[in-house]
Amino acid sequence: MAEHICGSHGVHKEIVEKVSRVMPDEEVLYEAAELLKVFGDSTRIRIIFVLCQSEMCVCDIAKLLGMTQSAISHQLRVLKQARLVSTRRDGKTIFYSLCDDHVKTIFYTAMEHIME
Repeated sequence: MAEHICGSHGVHKEIVEKVSRVMPDEEVLYEAAELLKVFGDSTRIRIIFVLCQSEMCVCDIAKLLGMTQSAISHQLRVLKQARLVSTRRDGKTIFYSLCDDHVKTIFYTAMEHIME
């Protein structure tokens, strides 16, 4: 495989300096990568989709997705730890919803991208 060579002028100093000034810290990039990993599971994506429509309890999500409550609960824990999902208690029932519109934006942007 041939190595890409930038030509006779070498590094584009102005571009490198411009990007270097706005480059986030490594820790921020690591956290972004970890967040995006959470979106890398089809069950969690399905849960995010249904929660984009309405807040729901585990029973409703399990019924809708044809899965066990245990499996849904496990994935909801992952989503909650990633601060993508929040909870609201009503008596004995816990309802899950998306934390904020950023989650919807990430999800719908991904959907739009793959449907192009």
